[in-house]
Parts: sequence; C-alpha cells; structure tokens
Amino acid sequence: MGSRQVSASDLAGLLGPDALGRFGLPGRITVAGLGISGISAARALAALGARVTVVDNGDGDTHRARAAELAELGIEVRLGHLPDGARAGETLPEGTELVVTSPGWQPQSPLFLAAAEAGVDVVGDVEVAWRLRTAGVELRAARGAAAAGTGDGTDTGDAAPAGPAEWLAVTGTNGKTTTVQMLASILKAAGLRTAAVGNIGTPIIDVVLGEQPYDVLAVELSSYQLHWAPSLRVHSGAVLNLAPDHLDWHGSMQAYAADKGRIYEGNTVACVYNVADKATEDLVVEADVEEGCRAIGFTLGAPGPSMLGVVDGILVDRAFVENRQKNAQELAEVKDVNPPAPHNIANALAAAALARAFGVEPRAVRDGLRDFRPDAHRVARVDEVGSVVYVDDSKATNTHAAEASLASFDKVVWIAGGLAKGATFDELVQKSAARMRGVVLIGADRALIAEALARHAPEVPVVDLDRTDTGAMLAAVREAAALAEPGDTVLLAPACASMDMFANYNKRGDAFADAVRELAAENAADTA
Repeated sequence: MGSRQVSASDLAGLLGPDALGRFGLPGRITVAGLGISGISAARALAALGARVTVVDNGDGDTHRARAAELAELGIEVRLGHLPDGARAGETLPEGTELVVTSPGWQPQSPLFLAAAEAGVDVVGDVEVAWRLRTAGVELRAARGAAAAGTGDGTDTGDAAPAGPAEWLAVTGTNGKTTTVQMLASILKAAGLRTAAVGNIGTPIIDVVLGEQPYDVLAVELSSYQLHWAPSLRVHSGAVLNLAPDHLDWHGSMQAYAADKGRIYEGNTVACVYNVADKATEDLVVEADVEEGCRAIGFTLGAPGPSMLGVVDGILVDRAFVENRQKNAQELAEVKDVNPPAPHNIANALAAAALARAFGVEPRAVRDGLRDFRPDAHRVARVDEVGSVVYVDDSKATNTHAAEASLASFDKVVWIAGGLAKGATFDELVQKSAARMRGVVLIGADRALIAEALARHAPEVPVVDLDRTDTGAMLAAVREAAALAEPGDTVLLAPACASMDMFANYNKRGDAFADAVRELAAENAADTA
C-alpha cells in the first residue's frame, strides 16, 4: 500500500515539534487493543511524538511477541493482569489524555467508563486517520524535498495531489467488502490512484501516512468504526442495507442504525441509499450534510430520477446525467457483475453510484465491474456433482446475508447453523421456505433454526447433525447431496458465526469445499 514503518525522529522531524497538536492529538495517548488496527495506531502516534501506552487483557504468546516489537519503538504495552491484580485492558493509565480504541471494544468497557469519569475522549483509528489526512500530504511533500536534496532518486510516481485523498465510504449490514472492492476496481479502471482500506483489512492510518499518494480512497467502515469517528466527513457515503446485527454491542437496533447513519454526516456530494430498504433512506433524511449534497438511490428495478437501477438487463444511471427527468446513461450489463446474483447487482449499483459521484465516466464503471473478482466464500461456485451445484457462501454469517444468498437460487438444499449471536430465524425461514428442497443443520445454535423451520416450513425435510468434530462438514455435504435433486443447489449460507466449530468463516468455507471435492471424487469413482 505504499506505507512503511517510521521512527519518531522521522515523522516528528518532518512535521515539526508541534505535529500532534496541529492535528488535534495530545501527547499522552492510550491505545486499547493489540490487534491490527491497534498496532497501526500505536506505531503512527509514537512516530508523531506521542507517549503511547497499549493495553490489552490478552497475555498469550502472540500478544507478548507483538508487545516486544512495540517496546523496541519505545511504546509501553500492558497485558493481562497488572501487579495490583487489575486487568490491563480495564485500567486507564495515569496521565492519559486520549484513548484510541480498536473497533470491537464495547462502549461500556470498564476502560471507557474510567475515561469518561476522567473527562478523557475515546476515538477510533478511523478518527485518528481522518485527523491526519493533511499530515500525510505534508509528509509526502517533506520526503520529496528531502529526497531531491540528497539526490537519492526517490520517486512516488506521478505528481502527488495538492490535498489529501477524498474518501468514498461504504457501510451496511452486508456487502460492504464486496462493494468497496468493486468501487476500487472501478476507480482504478478510471485511471485513479486508489486503495481499498479500513474494515476490509488494511489499516487506514498506514495508508494516510504512507509514501504513496492517492487521488481517492474506497473506505469500508463498520458500525464500530463509525461509532468512534465523531469528526468524519466524507465526500460521499453509502449505507447498503440495515438488518439486526451486533445488537449485543450497540444495545438496540436504533443505536446500531444511528451508528451506521454517521457515514452520511457532513457528506459533500452524495448520500447513497438502498431504495428497497427504507431505513437507509431515513438515515439520509436525518443526516446533517453539506449544502448541495444529493440523495442518490439504487434499486434492482427501473430507476426514477436521482437513482441508479436496472432496465432490461442494463445497469443505468438517472442521477449523474443531464436532464435526469428524461435521460438515462447505460453503465454496464448485468452479466458484467460477478456473480450476477441480485444482492451482488445491488452492490455493483452502490459502487457505481459512489464512483459516478466522484466524476467517473460510464466506461470505467463497466470495465471495473468486468475486472472485479469476488473474494473466496462469497457465493462461490465450488463444483457440480451429479447435476447438483455446490455453492460456498460461508461469509453469510447473519440472517440478512443468508436470505440474500438463498434468494439467488431457485431450489436449494441449505446447510446452516453455528453461533446465532442473538439472532432469530423466523423471518428468514418465512421468506425463503419456498426455495428449500431440504435443510441440513450444524453448529451450536442449530436448534433455533430447527424451531423456526418447524413453525414456518414444516414440510421441508430437516437433517439435524449433532456433532462438532472435523468430519461434521463432510457429513453435512453428504446429507445435503442425498436431499438434492438434479438442477438443485447445495448452499452453505450458515446465517451464523463460525467460531463454535471453526476458527473463522474462511476455515468453514474451506471445509465445505474440501467436502465437496471428496464427494466429487467418490462420485467419479462410482461412475468409472
């Protein structure tokens, strides 16, 4: 991403002695969490001259190894239990003037309650990155001047933009990563210097302060990150959809939606919403935006003025065209979207809306969508065995995502279950029952799904697998194969988290793919 690790003398020297103060940051900062974003924030803040303390309740080998690396940079790390018996991640270090939290730490964490009592603000790494936008521009200019003075030939490519890169931001219950990746692909097709950053896995602080200049960033933001980013004001933002998720963290659906809606605050050009999900439009109505900012809808149907939609298999724009009351601009064909499932077409329209808000030409939208390849475990076709297609959508970790996945196919044998995270399954089953040839249930909370099926789809055959060993997924695939008929789809879309049986959803999807390949090998041997 063009970023590099820097020393305190490097950044503080290049930006001047009051670097922290100029960007709204104090001198004594506590970072909560020793994960990817926490390490990124700690390194950057220390390099800017802050006295940084990292706190984390963990104390395993990985934590200690990371702590040792940070200690070499002069960063204090407190792990596990302190000498007085208190937990490090629950105790506010003396003299703290700001807490920078990793996204997953809950608002009611003891550390944050202590910070509130002491009058200390809590922000996230996205907020820090937002405050440091212009610092990155200054750093690149200073590095360029230093390189020119030494004649070392350092070159970052084309001339850097005069100001910081604009942010095009995406949030929503489902589809964020795919939409941000589509957006980045479209922006690249337009010849723009861009990167997909944020919740997608690349710490945004590293990119903001890195050596590589960008014209625009495609930013994925979770509800957690938005909660801790009070001053964020992006060029254009999109909320893809809203469904109950992470309610244990937010406390209520209302609070969850409000945090998602923060992405619209202060937008300067466009607030992109889902026409089929009125809650997203309501968030636009409630947002305080810059004068002239427009509400732009996306729909799988024919679009009205100020919308993007689909007409006769064509993705069309009636928002960023002259005389949008009468005219429409063709952007791409549905077949250019990979895969062309309904929820993925919606993702493509949202990405196109953000790109068009930034001035991208129609051809780049088409080319970017054609170039895009989805990540693994997202409605990924694994194989066809005995005229039955096997699809891995292990990333469908909540009911909203599973419903969208099920809607992509006519007749499905559904493999579902895992950790429900407080979810209920009645609405999902009611909406999807007509598509279900059968269901195979796995995981800790499978009884919740079984009960919903008994209430709303009693005619659908259900196999309840009461096992969590390594062979459970192979057993599930074999049971699904027995239920399936030629032309059906066996779909892993669990509607649940994976950690009861697997390290993560990737491992769960890998186990499914391995099981399908074993089934295919057995089928080939039987027919040889």
